[in-house]
Amino acid sequence: MNKDKKLLNLQLFAAGEVVNSTGSEGLSAEMKTFYDKTLITLASPYLVHDQFGQKRDIPKNGGKNIEFRKFSTLPKALTPLTEGVTPTGNKLNVSTITATVEQYGDYIEQTDLLELTAVDNTIVEATKQLASQAGITMDTVVRNEIVGGTNVMYCPKVSANGTETVVTSRSAIDKTALLRVKDVFKAAAELKAMNAPKIDGYYVGIIHPYVAYDLMQEAGNQWMEVQKYTTPENMLKGEIGCLGGVRFVESTEAKIWREGADGCAVFATLILGADAYGVTSVNGGGIEHIVKQKGYGNDPLNQRSSVGWKGLKTAKRLVEEYLIRIESGSAFSGTAIEN
Repeated sequence: MNKDKKLLNLQLFAAGEVVNSTGSEGLSAEMKTFYDKTLITLASPYLVHDQFGQKRDIPKNGGKNIEFRKFSTLPKALTPLTEGVTPTGNKLNVSTITATVEQYGDYIEQTDLLELTAVDNTIVEATKQLASQAGITMDTVVRNEIVGGTNVMYCPKVSANGTETVVTSRSAIDKTALLRVKDVFKAAAELKAMNAPKIDGYYVGIIHPYVAYDLMQEAGNQWMEVQKYTTPENMLKGEIGCLGGVRFVESTEAKIWREGADGCAVFATLILGADAYGVTSVNGGGIEHIVKQKGYGNDPLNQRSSVGWKGLKTAKRLVEEYLIRIESGSAFSGTAIEN
């Protein structure tokens, strides 16, 4: 379909007239494909937590459970070989972790009067809003799973004179317990000690903009901005820079709790290696865009149409040692809202 024809079909749909390639009533296959791709494309920027998980497509007619696979490391082969004798050999030890997919979704109902009088293309505008909602919803499902990991570090409180006070729980964190350069290096060292595999040669950090501000203020010249990368074309979605072998991706959806000292905000920064967790693939059947014409359901006067989405999603932590959650305060702990 050429651009002019596509725009024509969009205009017809916005005005309340839906045509397909044969001229009969109903949404054409071409337009359905266009809207499906539009929804997924617009949802993708919000899927920051999703992008580093082990992906699994959702099988059709395969039930509600999905399997992620984990391969155990082989032990050292320290027994010397005997000349002319074939050793017993080894086998791959594969374990499976099962997760149950859940369905999420929402829709926007439109009236015939809105379609006839609106200046803007209401179907496209509704799709934009729903795409944002779908992306954030799917991303939050993944985030809530991986922030529940058992491998956690608490940033210490630091007084004005530099004295550090060890923090052992979230409830003790205040706005002086900032994420520092040495905390990032420590987390990276712990992942290295566990032989956590890297993602394209680096570990990845998912960080809130407020915490990124605190960290960059302290890091100074140690912080490498993405503009200085030798291969900036390979930057990750949402990437803002690199420190201590950790590439940081910024998201306003990084987890915030209002559970610190005196109710202040506590922020989660995730430092992770490859295959730390698994997710269901959005492109593999995860999100469906649904358009209903006027007259669907109980609508005898053809007064209502709707635009909606639904999707299947789950996430599962696979290797706890490959994921570290650093909890810290921030200069913005007094005003940040829990998410």
